[in-house]
Amino acid sequence: MGTVCSSQISKITNLDEIIAETGFSKGHVSRLYDRFASLDKDEKGFLSKSDFQNIGGLAVNPLGERIINAFFPDGNEAVDFRTFVRILAIFRPIENEKNKDPSAPESVNSRSNKLKFAFQLYDQDNDGKITKKELLQVLRMMVGVQVTEEQLENITERTIQEADLDGDNAISFKEYAMSLEKVNIEHKMSIRFLK
Repeated sequence: MGTVCSSQISKITNLDEIIAETGFSKGHVSRLYDRFASLDKDEKGFLSKSDFQNIGGLAVNPLGERIINAFFPDGNEAVDFRTFVRILAIFRPIENEKNKDPSAPESVNSRSNKLKFAFQLYDQDNDGKITKKELLQVLRMMVGVQVTEEQLENITERTIQEADLDGDNAISFKEYAMSLEKVNIEHKMSIRFLK
């Protein structure tokens, strides 16, 4: 137990760079490679959106399609292993940031990067703002028919009013981050990866 199959590791290009960039251990990267390979049924070396759509948990998640799209930045059609791991690293728990060297680059799984990932789930047109329309779409997906349209519109309006500090009827990333200042993002956006 705890040993990593050397044949798996040998298939991973730039392993040391991936470990340094993501903070994952060699064992984590090996297991993520196994997951990547199981999704890559055609053994193409990359994943398409349809490969992600075969993941049961994403298929039933109301935000599943938006989460899948987050793996395809800049309209890319395919995700290689390194990109796959880098995006999953956003969900790695944050280490103790108190002792961190202030001149060190921001880690992939920093609070700011976790917030940026969540922000892009709302900001579908990538204009740097969450509009009432975009917020309403997400709320509709998340609550379905459990809440009336009028209630959803009231929630949306109130949320925009509370977060919108510059009065443009939208929420910028800065406003979004400020509105979540007291929220424990570490807890809400971290996945405990097995060692």
